[in-house]
Amino acid sequence: MNEFATMQEFDFDGKTVLIRLDINSPMDPRTHKILDDTRIRAHIPTLRELEDAKVVVLAHQSRPGLEDFTTLKPHADRLSVLLGRDVEYIDEVFSSRVKKKIDELEKGDVLVLENVRFCSEEVSEYVVKRRAEEQINTHLVKKLSSYVDFYINDAFAVSHRNQPSVVAFPVVLPSCAGFLLEKEVKTLSYVLNFKESPRVYIFGGAKVKDTFKVIKNILEKNRAEYILTSGIVGNLFLLANGVDIGKENIKHIEKESAVKLVDEAKELLKKYKEKIILPRDFAYLKSGKRKEASINHVNGRIIMDIGMQTIAEYTDIIKKAKLVVANGPAGVFEIEEFSLGTKEILRSMAKSNGFSIIGGGHLIALARKLKIVDKLSFMSTAGKAMLLFLAGEKLPALEVLKKYSRRTMG
Repeated sequence: MNEFATMQEFDFDGKTVLIRLDINSPMDPRTHKILDDTRIRAHIPTLRELEDAKVVVLAHQSRPGLEDFTTLKPHADRLSVLLGRDVEYIDEVFSSRVKKKIDELEKGDVLVLENVRFCSEEVSEYVVKRRAEEQINTHLVKKLSSYVDFYINDAFAVSHRNQPSVVAFPVVLPSCAGFLLEKEVKTLSYVLNFKESPRVYIFGGAKVKDTFKVIKNILEKNRAEYILTSGIVGNLFLLANGVDIGKENIKHIEKESAVKLVDEAKELLKKYKEKIILPRDFAYLKSGKRKEASINHVNGRIIMDIGMQTIAEYTDIIKKAKLVVANGPAGVFEIEEFSLGTKEILRSMAKSNGFSIIGGGHLIALARKLKIVDKLSFMSTAGKAMLLFLAGEKLPALEVLKKYSRRTMG
């Protein structure tokens, strides 16, 4: 972590601090009520550390065009409850009104700015293709950086984004990592350097391309004894292994633009056959009920979950593990009948004596529902950022902090 500055290296007393959070939360699209506040809660230790500062929160909710793309008023209200003090909200990001509000802040005050993705510069393809050093010329960065003294990035979950709010401020302001970002990087680095075996990685869900990079990286660097597959990720490897999974299931792989990975998956299976574990059976819908069959008898049915044989095999491997990392659900967990595989994997992780870590909103929400959060070693707030970190890729937010955080300390 000495690669970039952390909060302990600064004195924020009485200073105005711009902090990038990731409080992007599942919301009811009709009422805009927050359904799960895990990500908001994760930032509370960082915000409590800033009780003597004047805090300006920069964050986003969803993305343009989606039903839950909305204001950050509900998030400010939730922060107010969690912090036990008033948190203000303003429905703009860098106007003269915002500057006036920031100038009026007193020690201990927290002001939440509007959803930063309402600003076209934050999501413009033209902008995000540019280097951080060029993004400092955006109105967003020029204006906001002139209103504050420091910038803190506590948003690990968006650290893979090359957006102004994530990468540009460290170029022009004294900057550091927040507690959550620091903890995420430390924990995931610990996972990558974990030596005790067996080390088990469990991959499901639909992010096939990103997950495939992780699997490849882990296997080539000998970081796992077992890779347990399920979801569309599992279907890709089943297809590569010569299993007739049927046109309907192939369509889902095509939708993720991952069919081109089949040949690479074949090579990995050939080279690491003992390590990559594929589903033996699956669950499907028939007459409104869950039914199961051997994976060799898909017969045109849609694979909705792993079956009981696979669950038994996977849970047995998890029980003996010294390290267990899971990302992505094992099936269509939103439908109760097909959440069984994901639930049993999480329950097994909770019972494991090894170091257990889950990532991504789906698994975290389900772990909360199962009331096993305190039995897991760590929950990463990130989905894609976690995958890319484990794949050994450089994340823009971390790279810019490494380059500038100490250079701009003053």
